Amino acid sequence: MMERAELEKRNVGENLDSLMNLDPRGYGVCRILYAGSRAYMGEPLAMNAAESLCNTVKEDDFVYILTGFVLLPHKQPEMDGMVSAILLARSLVLAFGAKPVILCPGDCVEPVKKCAGVVGLHIYEDLKVVRELPYSMGVAAFTKNSKRAEIDGEWLMKEAMPTAVISVEAPGANHLGVYHNAAGRDVTALEAKSDILWDMLRAAGVLNIAIGDLGNEIGMGAIASHITQYVPFTGPEECTCGCKGGILSASSTDHIITATCSDWGCYAMMAAIAYLKRDMEILHREEMEAEVMRVASRSGLVDMTGSLLPGIDGFNTRMNTGILSLMRQCTAYAVRYSGNSEHWFAPVIAKGFFR
Repeated sequence: MMERAELEKRNVGENLDSLMNLDPRGYGVCRILYAGSRAYMGEPLAMNAAESLCNTVKEDDFVYILTGFVLLPHKQPEMDGMVSAILLARSLVLAFGAKPVILCPGDCVEPVKKCAGVVGLHIYEDLKVVRELPYSMGVAAFTKNSKRAEIDGEWLMKEAMPTAVISVEAPGANHLGVYHNAAGRDVTALEAKSDILWDMLRAAGVLNIAIGDLGNEIGMGAIASHITQYVPFTGPEECTCGCKGGILSASSTDHIITATCSDWGCYAMMAAIAYLKRDMEILHREEMEAEVMRVASRSGLVDMTGSLLPGIDGFNTRMNTGILSLMRQCTAYAVRYSGNSEHWFAPVIAKGFFR
């Protein structure tokens, strides 16, 4: 029979998964993806990933965060993934005393540096310095040359082997080695080849968590059959670039999170960490979210629409801070006030709906 703590954790996880998959656009891709990823994981996605991090990451452990999707037509990186990666770095420091390192295209390094101060972290490209100093994070440009990717990956693993790797809206090549944007155009030349490092780390047994919102991101190959059946531009006959491979990333993952936009999936995971640690300071507040978005946009990161106004996948600061606010409130209530409903837990469990 389910225990009281397990029931609460499960339902907090269900809340977070529901919030990260709200569908303001209305065309349903987030819900298609969630059905596949939930079947793959068998339990609430964000809470599953957060629990794995809590069971694995210790003080001074390196955690790699792979992110940065460069978009056409301006050939500039988008905000989705980048914004939450910076905020995730803060959460990892507060929750575990970890040493987060953002690995991204060279186009993203300066924006990451400018945003680090907003979340209260010192930032260095020298990972030895990150290892030595408190409240620090690292950033490094990962190569766009597929022939160099394995060499650079080996160097990083020797320099600072991570305990966990988290991918947030990082592009993944299809089975032919071609990287695609959402509409199926070939963007191989624009993207960092960090999925090669991802595969190396998975092979080495490193905890891996992949966050995506379409199917062309690292790790989404874990639910390949579901995505190719239901998501457009993923089948060979739908490929618009001519490679006949579709947009689906070939790389897989052990822990998948899918959401309306990748940043929301990352925030849900961070909220779940805050819940498990019983410390709501681990999840940033609305004001910090908005400021990171503003600084990121001023630093050259674009909305999915191409706009330089602060936005993530077409959603403005109000929408993003609103989602975050709901996640904070739902999680904080469980942390602080669930005891007020203590008399309900045992009778609910006894009725047998939750098993």
